[in-house]
Amino acid sequence: MAEQNAAPAAAPTPEPSSSGSKPTLFILLAVINMAVVMGVGVMLYLGQKKKEAEPGIDDVIKGEHEQVQKEEHAKDFIGKLVPLETFLVNVSGSRGRKLVKMNMELEVSNAEVQEEVEKIKPKIRDYIIIIASSKTFNEISTREGKDALREEIKNQINLFLTKGQINKVYFTEFILN
Repeated sequence: MAEQNAAPAAAPTPEPSSSGSKPTLFILLAVINMAVVMGVGVMLYLGQKKKEAEPGIDDVIKGEHEQVQKEEHAKDFIGKLVPLETFLVNVSGSRGRKLVKMNMELEVSNAEVQEEVEKIKPKIRDYIIIIASSKTFNEISTREGKDALREEIKNQINLFLTKGQINKVYFTEFILN
C-alpha cells in the first residue's frame, strides 16, 4: 500500500496548462485597447481644431457687418472727379429721331488714374458713345436704365485702366429727346 500511496502522489504531474498564454493575451488586448483609445482621442482633438478653424455663423455675420461698413464708408468718400465733354448720341432703334445728351464726371480712386483718364479720353469717349448708342429709348428712360448705363460705362472703362479704377460715374446732365 505504501507503494500505491506513493504512486498516486507522484502520478499527479502538472499538466501543461495554457495559463502561461493568458497573461500574454491579456497584455496584447490591453495594448490594442490603449491604441484604440489613443486613436479616438487624436481624432476628437483634430476634429475640435478643425471646428475652431472653420468660421461659425457669428464670425460670418461679423465679417459681413464689417464689409458693409467699409462699403458705406467708401460710398461716402468722393474721390477726384474728372469731367468729360458733352455727349450727343442717337439712341438705338430711333432712326435718328431720338437723341440723348449727357454730361458726366468720372470719380477716380487716385491721382494716377486721373492722369491716365486724361491721356485716354478719346478712347473713353468712344466707348461711352458706343455703349449709349446701343441702348434704346425705353432702356435709358427709367431710373433703373440710367443706373444700368452708369454701371456698364464704369465696368467697361475699368477693363482697360491700369493704375486704378473708376469708383463711380456721375451724370451731371441727362436729356432725352
